Amino acid sequence: MVDENKIQEMQFLEQSLQNILLQKQAFQMELSETQSAFKEIKGAGEEVFKIVGQLMIKTDKKRVEEELENKQKLLDLRLKSLEKQEASTTEQLEKIRDQVLKQHKKK
Repeated sequence: MVDENKIQEMQFLEQSLQNILLQKQAFQMELSETQSAFKEIKGAGEEVFKIVGQLMIKTDKKRVEEELENKQKLLDLRLKSLEKQEASTTEQLEKIRDQVLKQHKKK
């Protein structure tokens, strides 16, 4: 009989992988928006506005550029971390699947 613990572990890893992929997708979207905003700022004149809560406030262009640059770096780091987690989880999942399949074939 197939080890129930292995099946539960496999299901847990599948859920973890799904969560990682959802987080990765959200960060990719946020990174894309940040890159787009950065391009717009580069092409904008010296007068730049930033939305804070429900207000639009005139702000320093250099400061906004720095904020967007830092945000982009942070998102890149988070994405790299998630990609490592994804690779590790996928590898674990494949190992357990192989074990479960071998046990199932022995029946």
